[in-house]
Parts: sequence; C-alpha cells; structure tokens
Amino acid sequence: MKVSLLALILTFFLPLWSPPKSTYSISGTHYSDNKPVLIEFEKGKISKITPFKKAGGVPKLFVAPGLIDIQINGFVGVDFSGPNLTVEDVRKVTKALWKEGVTSYFPTVITQDISIIKKNLAILAKAKDDPEIGMSIPGFHLEGPYISPIKGFRGAHLEKYIKKPNWKEFIELQKAANNHIKLITLAPELEGAIPFIENCVKIGLVVSLGHHNGSVSDIQNAVKAGARMATHLGNGCANQINRHHNPLWPQLSEDLIKISIIADGFHLTKEEVRSFYKVKGSHNTILVSDALDLAGLPPGEYIRGERKLLLTPEVVKFPGENVLAGAASPISKCVEVMMNYTQCSIAEAIRMACSNPAEMFSLNHLGSIRAGKRADLILFSRMGNKIEIQKTFVNGKQVY
Repeated sequence: MKVSLLALILTFFLPLWSPPKSTYSISGTHYSDNKPVLIEFEKGKISKITPFKKAGGVPKLFVAPGLIDIQINGFVGVDFSGPNLTVEDVRKVTKALWKEGVTSYFPTVITQDISIIKKNLAILAKAKDDPEIGMSIPGFHLEGPYISPIKGFRGAHLEKYIKKPNWKEFIELQKAANNHIKLITLAPELEGAIPFIENCVKIGLVVSLGHHNGSVSDIQNAVKAGARMATHLGNGCANQINRHHNPLWPQLSEDLIKISIIADGFHLTKEEVRSFYKVKGSHNTILVSDALDLAGLPPGEYIRGERKLLLTPEVVKFPGENVLAGAASPISKCVEVMMNYTQCSIAEAIRMACSNPAEMFSLNHLGSIRAGKRADLILFSRMGNKIEIQKTFVNGKQVY
C-alpha cells in the first residue's frame, strides 16, 4: 500500500502541534482591594476574574486598568500642534506612553494657525485608523483657539492665533479630524460662546471651560448650555485675581462641573489640590498630565511654537510671560502626587486617572477590571506612593 508524503507528515507531526492560544491570563494584587486575582482575557476582552490561589503567596505586582490621559500636548519631542507632525510621530508618542501605563489618551491640539490645526487633526485621524496604535486614541482634545486673549488667562497660547468661536470654522476642523474631536476647551465669556457650546453639545462633544476669565453669569450660562468640565482648574489663570470675584469659585461650587487638574507637584500647590479634592471628591475630579512635547527630553531652553520655553526637571516654563507652559511628567506622576497630597487611596487615585475619564466620555469598554471590558491593563510595583509600571496590555496584547 502506498502512503503519501502528506499522510506521513500528518501521522508523525500532527500530535505535536497545538492551535494558538486564544485565552491568556495575568495575576496580580487588585489595586482596589489588595486581593490577589487571576485575570483571563480572550480576543482582547476580559473574560474571567477569579481569586488567585497558588503556592508561593500573593503576587508581587499590582494590577489596575490602564491610565487614560485626556490632555496631553505631546511627548518625547513630538508636538501635536507642531508644523511637522507625522503618523510616525504619533506612533512614537503612543509607544512611549505605553511604558508610562497610559493605554488611552486624547492627543491635544492647542491654539495655532488654523491651517496647521486642520492639518494636524487630519494626521491624528490617520493615526487613529492605524491598527497598531489606533485603539489607544479614542478621541482628540481641541484646546483653543477660542479662549481668552488676556495675558495670564491665555497662558502660553499665542495671542495672535486666539479668536472668537466660529461654528463654520469648527465644523471644518471636525471634518478634518474625521469627527474625532471629543473634547473642546474654550472661554465662556467670548462673544458667541454660549450658542457655540449648545451646538457642540448637540453633536456629542464634551465642552470644558478653560483659559478664561468668565464671570459667575458666564459660567452659569455655559453650564445651562451644556458645559460639564473645567480644564486644568487653577491653571490657565492670571497670577493676580480678585479674591472674591474670579473664575475659580463658581466652577468649584457648580455641581454639574467636573474638574481636571494637573497634580504634578508644580502646577498647583498642595493646599490647592487638597482643597479642590475636598470640594469635588474622587468622583468629580479627573487627573491630566498636560505634558508637552518636551517631556522626556533633557532640561534646557527650547524654541517651540514661536516661544522660548525653559524645561526644568519638573515642569515647562514660559519665561516671556511668567507662566507655566505645560508639564514634564506623565499622568502616573499625578497619581503619586495625588496620594501624597490628599492621602487618598490608590483606588481613588486610579479612579481619577482612569475610571472618571472613561465615564465622562462614555468609553464604556474601558476604565475598570470587569468581564467584558477591553483588556487594557497595567502591572506595577509599588513602594509607598511611588509606582513603577512593569507591564502594559492593550486589547489583551502586551505592548510593554
């Protein structure tokens, strides 16, 4: 009887072959309750969570959902508002952020020549469609150009590019972004701001108040129109303000406003962070890095966006107007500082850097460790309030 070569191969080698694994698992100490867990995921989603039972005791690493940064202007030399942005630049940033435990982020484009804003939003839209990195970019943040032109309140945004809200112009920007602008920061006191806010809300955007000198009535009208956030509260504000009548108190006292803050240890004092936290609590506070492209580079002077900036080991300064230009630390640093300043738990700090932004932007597949959620997870070591990212998973795939 003749035996084919294929039959011989199947006879001898098929028993040695097994199909690729479709189910993966990691173990760690759950960030919320300090209990060891085994997390299984299949096809990019968490499929099962069970108590970890294995000889040798509790896992050395903690496990938490990946961090979500809704305000990041750039990283490791890449500026999302720069004139030479490419998809490869966005890839570089995304991979660098994975190392910092950031599994999702909103690339933030700030006040700039409108043609550059439009071009960069189109580039970001292409990056979002990239199968390797697109899952980490749920949307974009447009910070400006519809903000206060007044020195101090405009921060490091260049006055010559600041303008009044223009709905036709914004629709062109949103078209260039392939409808991926999910968050816009603007000043409510500008002419035309209130109907502009109403239009943004109608098409599903989250409107945040920032870089403004709005009065109580301006802020109240903005909230009635649908504004629901305050961008980096305590920053984007003049160095000297009236102690009673200023933009801070009405935003803090407004129950419908959630706040984002830069808790890097330099943008806000310990007392400011503690006070904001006591008013808003962990459920209504969102941590953001506000990192610039200079984050991750050596300290020194840099020219960026027609401005001379000073990068220190801690923060980025704009000496020309005696204001801060942005942060030099990733959002994981804000998690550490928040615990140091407020004595909140790691569960609360992670909530502010992950679960809250997921809820705010209806990212229902992200933000917590539950069956059915996307397997965006981080494993980290912890010494006191200091955390160090050891592994990062996006859609069930280890990316760091």
